[in-house]
Formats: sequence, structure tokens, C-alpha cells
Amino acid sequence: MRRATNAAGAALLPCCVFAIVSVGCQGPSADPVVPSGGRQYVMDYTEFSTVVDPILTAHGCDNLSCHGGGIRGTFELSPANAKDVNLDFTQACLQVNPADPESSPLLAKPLSEAAGGSAHAGDSPSVSFPSTDDPDFQAILAWIQAGEYQ
Repeated sequence: MRRATNAAGAALLPCCVFAIVSVGCQGPSADPVVPSGGRQYVMDYTEFSTVVDPILTAHGCDNLSCHGGGIRGTFELSPANAKDVNLDFTQACLQVNPADPESSPLLAKPLSEAAGGSAHAGDSPSVSFPSTDDPDFQAILAWIQAGEYQ
């Protein structure tokens, strides 16, 4: 008797599985919601190319003995004689701290240490902002602050 019950139960099992599977698969499922992974801080390319990149060039940041000669530290720019604004934009965006724009390496490195800037191999009056009131410092700060999370 025990054997017959097991055999009957075993015979019913495939039918139950088929019924459950066929009820659960009555049509295509909706596309799953993909996690976003967070928001990205988006910077203005046009403002960078017309305002910020020319400031970096004017201060000599893209000369061959500085960031235009290949990566220096964590920052690289295209050389002044072979500008690649896309590279410069990408690299500059990596030097931005949206949570505290004034502490962004893009501003803190060229800012004079006496004015609160970070140590930088090029810390001299010809290549750095003497103070946070410097118009070029303010222009880059405004570009950073104009970015937005998307």
C-alpha cells in the first residue's frame, strides 16, 4: 500500500509542476527595473570650452612641462599646440568635488597655498590664483557650481 501511494504521488507530481509553471508563464513578463546606481554630476561642456579651458591655457596648465605633457599626478590636459577639448573636459570633470566645489582639486591646486590652496609643484604667481577673489578662480568656481545632479 505504501508503494502504491508513493507511485500515485510520483505520477501526480509532473502534472502539478506543469500546472504551476503554465499558470505562472501566461505571457511575456515586463522588463525588470534596472537599478540606476545613483546620480551623476553633469557639467556644461560649452561653458568649459569657452571659459574654463582658455583659463587653463592662459595659466600655462596645458604646456608640455605641466599637465599638457602627459598625466601629472591625477590630471592631464591636451598640449596647447594640439588641443583636444573633449580630453580636457573629461579630465577637468574628474577634478571636481560637487559636494564642496571650493575644495575641488581643479581650484585648490592652482590656488596659492597662502590663500588656502593645496600644495602644487607649480605654486608660483605666474601659474596660480593668488586668492579666491581672482576672476579666473571665480569663473571656474561658477562653472563647477552650475553643474547639476541628473
